[in-house]
Amino acid sequence: MNLSNLLVNYEEAIAMVLFAIGFSNLLMQKNMIKKIIGFNIMDSAVYLFLALKGYIRGHKAAIVTDGVQSVDVYINPIPSGLVLTGIVVSVSVTALMLSLTIRLYRRYHTLDIDRITMEVKRGGDK
Repeated sequence: MNLSNLLVNYEEAIAMVLFAIGFSNLLMQKNMIKKIIGFNIMDSAVYLFLALKGYIRGHKAAIVTDGVQSVDVYINPIPSGLVLTGIVVSVSVTALMLSLTIRLYRRYHTLDIDRITMEVKRGGDK
């Protein structure tokens, strides 16, 4: 990989590093809240990457002003719409994960996924 390409596309590299941080957090942590935080870091990295791919330097947002209707002046609005839709879905999924985490804590008195799994295998969920 050429270093000059990395310097030109450093925003995408940052998005990939954020995704890797979130993914490793999701895999390595045993605490449910920390897993949810890792999932949200991954979401943010994907939204950053999509926003970067939709941005064209020197172009305006896709809102027709001053009667200019040429497509060469505006950015593509689809990545922005995908990011907004993803944020709404992400907030909903996070709320669901947090509510399930609260239910698990009330039942097993821990947020450690390994301890919850051991309790279920032992037959303590009856």
